[in-house]
Amino acid sequence: MDADHAARSGGRSRALLLLLLLCAAPAGARAEPAVRILDLPFTVRALRGPRSEVAVSVATSGLLPIAGAKTGHEAGDEESAPVAVAWGDEGGAVLTLADGTITVKPIGREAVEGLSAAETPRGALPGTRRALSGPVSAYLTGRTRTPDGGEAAAVLTIRERQPMAVSTDPKPVPVATATVPAGGEAVYAPLRPRLLRLAGRPALLAATLSGTDSGGLALITHPSGGGSWSVAARTPPQPGPPLKIAGIADFSGSGALQAATVSAKGRLQLWTLRPDTIEAAGDAAGYAAGAGDADLAVTNPAGGAPPELVLPVAGRPEIALVSAKGTLHERLRVTLPAPVTTGIVVLGEGNAARLLVGLADGHVAVIAPDGGTP
Repeated sequence: MDADHAARSGGRSRALLLLLLLCAAPAGARAEPAVRILDLPFTVRALRGPRSEVAVSVATSGLLPIAGAKTGHEAGDEESAPVAVAWGDEGGAVLTLADGTITVKPIGREAVEGLSAAETPRGALPGTRRALSGPVSAYLTGRTRTPDGGEAAAVLTIRERQPMAVSTDPKPVPVATATVPAGGEAVYAPLRPRLLRLAGRPALLAATLSGTDSGGLALITHPSGGGSWSVAARTPPQPGPPLKIAGIADFSGSGALQAATVSAKGRLQLWTLRPDTIEAAGDAAGYAAGAGDADLAVTNPAGGAPPELVLPVAGRPEIALVSAKGTLHERLRVTLPAPVTTGIVVLGEGNAARLLVGLADGHVAVIAPDGGTP
């Protein structure tokens, strides 16, 4: 009798423990990231995200029927479209997100060649891309060399379409052009400048090079009371150039706009941007900038949390989702079958966001960082 009672008591205890574990699991559990390799009929050598001229061109050209082709914005907020574009020597594809799944829509080689050529306007430093926002565009010009023989640009050219009176006579749209040197002995690194808004005005942020082994950032603004575009602030030169701009957002959640950069030596830095200053706001080591001018990404998490950076991990086939809320820290790491080279793109927001990662083996990985079907 005592043995039966003990057995029944033990059974009830085990059942109660199991019930408690089942009830507690959803609160503490986090969905594991899921990874899928896209089946593309070409080896990928370039990947462009929503804030690229290629994506906007594809979405607005009528080449493919794409809903929500172009977002509205003010001058200084870079143009974007809800698509990514990947291509190689054998062809290309437009990548779209629908119901949590990435869809592949092939495009021909001729279309790819036209789109990629349009990224570099006439007179721009070969192989570089312009920033575009409504009437304002900016690109690197004046081909020059750094002291160690590397490619660089002498000036940043800014073009701004001017308002014109309504007329029945066809007239060319007037365009104001400004050329802004980096200042002193500095030149511009061959990396895409970024358009942003500070104090309600458009501004530009560009990477610079100084000497053989130092670089920084230049903030270019246009005073509201008149005057011309000019460099309003610089960061002190530091070793490990160039500083690739990974993204611009309010990463800390403080209400101030910040830029995130990754140096060639793998140092992640945050910079708080104001109309006349660039202030250091934190750093961390162990990341990679990716190849050349390949994009890095910013994602908007669920629940209104501040934006996060998506960066390659130095020396490993991994990406990290890095948050700056409080201090710089990693929320998540995802292991991949090959290192990141051709860039990282984000489509969607919150739990529905999907990451597209260009790998060294010529494939593109799709990642659902918070679980789900990639």
